[in-house]
Order: sequence, then C-alpha cells, then structure tokens
Amino acid sequence: MILDILTALGPVWTWVLIGLILMGAELAISGVFLVWLGIAAMVTGLETALVPMPWQAQILFFAGLSVGLVVLAQKRMAGHPNSLNRGAQGLIGQEFHLDAAIANGLGRIRVNDTLWRVSGPDAPAGTRIRVTGIEGTTLTVTTA
Repeated sequence: MILDILTALGPVWTWVLIGLILMGAELAISGVFLVWLGIAAMVTGLETALVPMPWQAQILFFAGLSVGLVVLAQKRMAGHPNSLNRGAQGLIGQEFHLDAAIANGLGRIRVNDTLWRVSGPDAPAGTRIRVTGIEGTTLTVTTA
C-alpha cells in the first residue's frame, strides 16, 4: 500500500515527502541531524524535477548531499555549542549573588532551583560574583 502511494506520487513528491518526514522526526528526536537529511531529500526531489535521473542516481545524489550537509553543519556548529545542553559551561561569565558566604574558599549560589557549590575569595552572603570556570562540580568565581 505505501509503495503504491509512493509510486503514484512519483519520485519528486516522494523525495519531498521523505524530506518532510525526516524534518518532522527531528522535532521528536532532537539531535540536529535528521534536519540535514530532510533538506538533502527535498533538494534531491527538486533536482529530480529539474533533471530526471534513474533511482540509483537519485539515491547516490541523496547520500552524497546528506554526507556533505552533515559534515558542513558539524564544522559550522563546532564553534557554537548548543547553549541548552552545555550544563555548567553555560554559567561561565554570568553574574549571581552568593546564597551562602564564601568562607575558607567555599560557598554556595542559587541558579534558578539549583544550588551550586562555588570556590573563590572569601565574601559575605549577598555579594555579587561572576562565574569564571568549573572544577569538577564546583564553580570558580570572583567578585563582580
């Protein structure tokens, strides 16, 4: 049945449909990977509409374009890590107020609903600090 539908659609619309499905799957399986395969499928469909080619050539075109887009995206995104998945790295450079005083080099800050252990120069609670780095699970801070 699915094969009959795809045959009736023709190669151009089949590739466009595959592209839309892959890009939709990216929303369900977030990983910034399927979107490039979806774009490659849609471009393959458009290329097939402009230059008719046998199915073997379409698959080779799709595979080559997929690899090229994924490699290009990886290189492009290497300098811009996903800020949502950076964890404590995303706190570097931000300023907060001490939740508990830094005494003997250790204190505590609250970031949203999480308490973080901090190390830095002794300072009373409420002091504005800036996160400068991370050592294990402890944030390194200086007074702002």
